[in-house]
Amino acid sequence: MANTSLIFTDIDYDRQGKQVGWLHLPHSVTRSAYGALAIPIAVISNGPGPTVFLMAGNHGDEYEGQIVLAKLIRELEPEHIKGRVIILPAANLPAAMAGTRVSPIDQGNLNRAFPGDPQGTPTFAIAHYIDSVLYPMADFHHDLHSGGSSLRYVPFCSMRNSDDPALDARALAALKAFGAPLSLIWAYNPEGRLASAAAVKRGLLSLGGEFGGGGDVNRTSLAMLDRGVHNFLRFAGVLPALASETAHSQVIRYLEVSSREHYVYATEAGLLEPLVDLGAEVKEGQLAGQIHFVDNPARAPVPCYFRRAGMVVCQRHFGRVERGDCVAHLGTDIAPGRLGG
Repeated sequence: MANTSLIFTDIDYDRQGKQVGWLHLPHSVTRSAYGALAIPIAVISNGPGPTVFLMAGNHGDEYEGQIVLAKLIRELEPEHIKGRVIILPAANLPAAMAGTRVSPIDQGNLNRAFPGDPQGTPTFAIAHYIDSVLYPMADFHHDLHSGGSSLRYVPFCSMRNSDDPALDARALAALKAFGAPLSLIWAYNPEGRLASAAAVKRGLLSLGGEFGGGGDVNRTSLAMLDRGVHNFLRFAGVLPALASETAHSQVIRYLEVSSREHYVYATEAGLLEPLVDLGAEVKEGQLAGQIHFVDNPARAPVPCYFRRAGMVVCQRHFGRVERGDCVAHLGTDIAPGRLGG
């Protein structure tokens, strides 16, 4: 009983048709003694077939995925699909409503909370429901991110390597089908608490991605993400495949992040001056930026260096840094032979 979620809902996951409702998480506060957080969810079902679980708002200040999934909820009808689509457009609702990375209620980062705790604070209770209720229903999963307020990304779709070569091969095929011009493989997995890592542990074919950043909404990223989500649904067999004459082949550049050396961190607190552009190709030992000390302007700036060669896929958006902040990170090209057939 202790592992049973406190979240309740009027949604019937086995019902055919289209349902749009809420997951209710009891949350007692001064203004509402018997209140609940109402987390929006949609389920569209039409007969037998695979289940695809799409989520956004894992971080509340990452907006492209939230917009694309809200539009999909309005537009997708049962007669369009075969199988079932579960959509959670604002997974960490308190963070989404506040426009913050973490929940203003418990300072919880949903993407560091898996497998969760049904008796924990709201963020951990949400993670537990996703991991113990929604993941077991699904065959396919996509967690839509962007860089949030503090980071800017070159938009990409991604997958995370697992210990299952067959699952990784299927995920790579899905990554190709998504059709993002830049695709990234996370081969460095220090964080077992991520939503994508939890999905892979459940045996789901799981994709992710960073589709913008800087705390705004990028129209190009929105268009790419909307097209890619529909491609993902086609790959899963939930939407019908495009006619061959209308399908088009997308040239994809594949990168990987395989070590801590892909990341550059601030070693001092101060004001960051980036010395390369987002998307630039850099060499090992090249300057990534330098940190200035405006409260002590006679002090020389402290340099930050890239520890390997690669493409700058991510840069810090905020100008001020503290020691330990990520300044930038790289992706490195994957040799074609390593991608398999």
